[in-house]
Amino acid sequence: MIEQDDFDINTRLHTIVRGEDEAAMVESVGLALVKLPDVLNRLKPDIMIVHGDRFDALALATSAALMNIRILHIEGGEVSGTIDDSIRHAITKLAHYHVCCTRSAEQHLISMCEDHDRILLAGCPSYDKLLSAKNKDYMSIIRMWLGDDVKSKDYIVALQHPVTTDIKHSIKMFELTLDALISFNKRTLVLFPNIDAGSKEMVRVMRKKGIEHHPNFRAVKHVPFDQFIQLVAHAGCMIGNSSCGVREVGAFGTPVINLGTRQIGRETGENVLHVRDADTQDKILQALHLQFGKQYPCSKIYGDGNAVPRILKFLKSIDLQEPLQKKFCFPPVKENISQDIDHILETLSALAVDLGGTNLRVAIVSMKGEIVKKYTQFNPKTYEERINLILQMCVEAAAEAVKLNCRILGVGISTGGRVNPREGIVLHSTKLIQEWNSVDLRTPLSDTLHLPVWVDNDGNCAALAERKFGQGKGLENFVTLITGTGIGGGIIHQHELIHGSSFCAAELGHLVVSLDGPDCSCGSHGCIEAYASGMALQREAKKLHDEDLLLVEGMSVPKDEAVSAVHLIQAAKLGNVKAQSILRTAGTALGLGVVNILHTINPSLVILSGVLASHYIHIVKDVIRQQALSSVQDVDVVVSDLVDPALLGAASMVLDYTTRRIC
Repeated sequence: MIEQDDFDINTRLHTIVRGEDEAAMVESVGLALVKLPDVLNRLKPDIMIVHGDRFDALALATSAALMNIRILHIEGGEVSGTIDDSIRHAITKLAHYHVCCTRSAEQHLISMCEDHDRILLAGCPSYDKLLSAKNKDYMSIIRMWLGDDVKSKDYIVALQHPVTTDIKHSIKMFELTLDALISFNKRTLVLFPNIDAGSKEMVRVMRKKGIEHHPNFRAVKHVPFDQFIQLVAHAGCMIGNSSCGVREVGAFGTPVINLGTRQIGRETGENVLHVRDADTQDKILQALHLQFGKQYPCSKIYGDGNAVPRILKFLKSIDLQEPLQKKFCFPPVKENISQDIDHILETLSALAVDLGGTNLRVAIVSMKGEIVKKYTQFNPKTYEERINLILQMCVEAAAEAVKLNCRILGVGISTGGRVNPREGIVLHSTKLIQEWNSVDLRTPLSDTLHLPVWVDNDGNCAALAERKFGQGKGLENFVTLITGTGIGGGIIHQHELIHGSSFCAAELGHLVVSLDGPDCSCGSHGCIEAYASGMALQREAKKLHDEDLLLVEGMSVPKDEAVSAVHLIQAAKLGNVKAQSILRTAGTALGLGVVNILHTINPSLVILSGVLASHYIHIVKDVIRQQALSSVQDVDVVVSDLVDPALLGAASMVLDYTTRRIC
């Protein structure tokens, strides 16, 4: 593979001693240490790049360190469950510079007293290849390795290695795995184990069970990486204990069954099912039944596809004149590590999407709630146009985020209507957004962007925005009411968002405040929304205008401009008594709704959000004083100071989850 990539190969060293036992591993390291000094003296490299945690890499790092050659170690700081852990951390102590894949790995390196100025959180380089891997002819690869009669998502990839610290158990576990796969009766591609101690015995188990001649199995020693990507991306399941299963395969959302303890400390996506004590065939078989054929969201825990440019930038920044002697940063470790070097500093961010009745907005939002960049387009009328535009805008924003030095952690979507946030599906939309019922938003975005995706109702998102960035921060119980084209809301109870049994909680705009009130868009009448929404005010403004009762001195409505709530508010400010009466009625309806909320939920704060909030706040407070029980009259009602609550709330779904995962 190295030759095929046209690398200039200066030296070939044969250092692997056959034997596949503990002694052979030690002899291989020793043989490499004997041969490497001559090669390094001849090459005189400025920097030695050492990857991973294999025993041959330890020989290379040891030689370079003793010969005063700078070492850059890739994929340090991770935790697995074998001798690889010890080797990986040993290489870390020898290396001068570190490129790690995850936030946890970065924290581990810092905890190991490595200088945080010499650590780059880049992501896994293989993800650059994985996330750009698109092969329309993947079926020909599947047929080549598994047979002409095999379909996508209807086969298994098995890759299991010996655990060098418990060889006997790992051989028994491999035997149980093969028995379970035989019983499961699906076409399976089995890769031979690596050359660690115990691999010879595992191969004997394969041959004893006739795997190489079994009609359901294809046993191979090597698959080219480009083809292996396609095989795992379209598999019904991957099983074994390879780091590939818990790292790379997450990029495709392929189900994985991780057996035993070899990867016990690895960070994993939700696609991985762990069978820690794989001591019976039934356990493994049950795991196969649970996982096979599922499809999970794509995980980007280990990278976002931009690792190589970051590493190149990092390499170019290394000063070869600075002292070679390593410095260790012994405890106490800084809690808040401010990395101000350009190639290290990245802003953890979310892509936020707001689907409104008129506009479709996408923004890059930082962890602090800063909108780094915002994109706005008219919201198309059809499903096809709308979903294509969302994908297009998100792809463009994600590409721009790299240039802006922003690390996108996921996508949050705020949309009108009733939403199932667990599945990422819009169940029923408002009349303002057409062709938007039973729409799966999570899958197309996750598949396109290879990012986790969260979806929720716009009212709930406004409440989440207040909880993370606004006046609800730190409060246990509060309610947010959105006053805009419609009336929505969100309820935070005991610090958590309330969705309800059918995801219909906090439809506060449809609280009925009058039995004989005006018709509402929901089909009922007398709802808050029928009085106090932008649509309701526009309806009343048109009535006044048709009767020539809207315009007062200093006002005009151009012929090509539709009459709206804005004109009603303007008329009220200029002294139009009828307009003032309509606004007072609307504010009273909203106030009665707030009184009902106070009596039902008893929050510690009510936040009015949206363009109409400032026009209603004083009327609402008057109604509370007149109508509410004395025990709730002291509850504060405030106007939100957030500019874009829908976008900020969408972003907070991503950022809150990420913060929890990192902590």
